[in-house]
Amino acid sequence: MAGVAELTTPWRVHAVMPRSGANGPGTRYVVWSQGCSLGCAGCFNPETHEAARGGVVRSVGEVAEEVLAAADRLEGVTLTGGEPLEQPAAVAAFCAEVRARSGLGVIVLTGFTRREIEADAARAAAVADADLVVAGRFNPRLHLASGLRGSSNKEHWHRTGRYGTAELAAVPEAEIAIGDDGSLIFTGMREALR
Repeated sequence: MAGVAELTTPWRVHAVMPRSGANGPGTRYVVWSQGCSLGCAGCFNPETHEAARGGVVRSVGEVAEEVLAAADRLEGVTLTGGEPLEQPAAVAAFCAEVRARSGLGVIVLTGFTRREIEADAARAAAVADADLVVAGRFNPRLHLASGLRGSSNKEHWHRTGRYGTAELAAVPEAEIAIGDDGSLIFTGMREALR
């Protein structure tokens, strides 16, 4: 469980989606972090790149409480972006809190490779409580849109046995939802819908 200080950690969040079927197995709460400096060509979410613009600064505890309040209707939570591991303290505290207080599965989608994560103590701590990390830069020449991988070079790093190949293969490629303001929200790995 994250400590009080960790729960007050600021987290620049681009958006949340309380119910999604295309961001991991089962019904999931999705958090998009704001900010990414990796610059992958053909990125699905360029509006999430600027760290200082866009999104809203929230506390880790606030986001965690929203997720935990809906835990009985969810299989898990997926962190994506932007780049969640560019805010490693927030991600580590959030994942620790969710893990300690629920049975929800945790998936982190990142452009960092497994080697880059393991070589950096803060990034490694950020994924310590994740069940699955989908790691690696998006490469449009290797477009895949399957199993939570936008391109075939991205690696499934199974940190627990919670999600297997069959569950990941069954995740829909895309999803369209209607926002509270009537806007259309496109999510998932299928680039053609964006």
